Amino acid sequence: MTSAPSPEALDAFAGLLGSKGFTTDGDAMTPWLTDWRGKYHGAAAAMLSPATTDEVASVVRLCAENDVALVPQGGNSGMVGGATPDASGNTVLLSTRRMNAIRAIDRDAQTVVAEAGVILEHLHEAVLQEGLRFPLTLGGKGSATIGGLVSTNAGGTQVLRHGTMRALVAGIEAVLPDGSIFDGLAPLKKDNRGYDLRHLLCGAEGTLGIVTAACLRLVPAVAARRTAWIGLESPATALQLLRRLDAAIGRELEGFEIIPQSCLDAVLRHIPQTRAPLAKASPWHALVELAGESEDALDAALQAELAAALDAGLIADVVIAKNDRESEDFWRLRDSISEAERAEGPALQHDISVPVDLMPAFIAENPLRLAAAFPGARALSFGHLGDGNVHHHVQPPVDADGRAWLAAHGEAVSRLVYSHVIELGGSISAEHGIGQMKRDIMAELDSPARIAALRGIKAGLDPAGLFNPGKLIG
Repeated sequence: MTSAPSPEALDAFAGLLGSKGFTTDGDAMTPWLTDWRGKYHGAAAAMLSPATTDEVASVVRLCAENDVALVPQGGNSGMVGGATPDASGNTVLLSTRRMNAIRAIDRDAQTVVAEAGVILEHLHEAVLQEGLRFPLTLGGKGSATIGGLVSTNAGGTQVLRHGTMRALVAGIEAVLPDGSIFDGLAPLKKDNRGYDLRHLLCGAEGTLGIVTAACLRLVPAVAARRTAWIGLESPATALQLLRRLDAAIGRELEGFEIIPQSCLDAVLRHIPQTRAPLAKASPWHALVELAGESEDALDAALQAELAAALDAGLIADVVIAKNDRESEDFWRLRDSISEAERAEGPALQHDISVPVDLMPAFIAENPLRLAAAFPGARALSFGHLGDGNVHHHVQPPVDADGRAWLAAHGEAVSRLVYSHVIELGGSISAEHGIGQMKRDIMAELDSPARIAALRGIKAGLDPAGLFNPGKLIG
């Protein structure tokens, strides 16, 4: 059992990290004790901000010696409460934000070694100066950090072509629960020494190790891109369009997002300086992006395929961005959905995946199941149709007290959604992780074999339960 740090332990932390790396000041800690959505609130005995991997290792050894649990945190932009401590105040919060160096960029090997606290947007900017690109982006790129993205196996809008964070991680450096340093940064293409610790740590949500740096795969900077905003009738027709573009264009198809009109309306209401791309409303929209070497070739391919889709009645309307600024305007609409929806009022967020071919059926059928069980409940889906991951949000009835309704029905609503997902062979967490939000429902609904294996791994690497208690598997 872990315990609150003693005054002597706090003094040891302070002596190790100094005034820049240690605080017990409530005002300084408060912004980091609540998750991004404001759903979870916690307390901490201290916030520790080490600046080096060796300092992280020393902190962990002190925690082990004093039976003190710690909660690792990066940009605090997660969606499932995975970086928020509990309310006991017995844990220490370990922030990696001071570890923000980009150690090396190898242009020939197309890799970068970035510390855990490097902000994603800063990484994008740094590698772009070398003619390279890190092909993972998301709405929170201005606050999300590399350590958090690795630890949650983040996805984003380019998974269709480049895969999730796990596919982009060539190596990891991490501190394990006994304070030892795992140096797996070498970008080996072949390594057959048993269990892959790099992949084990990627997606572990800080429960098995604290990621301190990662070697990441890069690709050449985009020479050209073409972005289109398309109005269409339904997710089923969106899937038809996706298959058509994929067959005709292949790897140059980098993004395919779907957005219902209700989400677009919310963005236009709440996000300043936004405007609808199309002249008329449409039940659904697709945001499509191609990336490649030749602007003329991309333009010709996209125009030809979209013209054919228009002639076939597959799509209702389309506008192609004339330049990068218009492309960014389109993506801002997509990336602002979560912010706009938060302004709309309380809702239950479900980050789910099912096989791509079954996604339109889920989007059509699940609202009907919800309405039958919870009259007046409203469901909307948006996101990454190209990889089978959509964000499926459930809002209270229009005339209900939203928070009271969610308190009364939220657990049952999520159980219905997740049961449907598992029925279709899907996952209750596609890209945001489990954290504390989905821990209990995963234990209830997921495969007993999977849960037993996860618990066995946790017990083997962290028998004292020091790392991120109460998250993922408890």
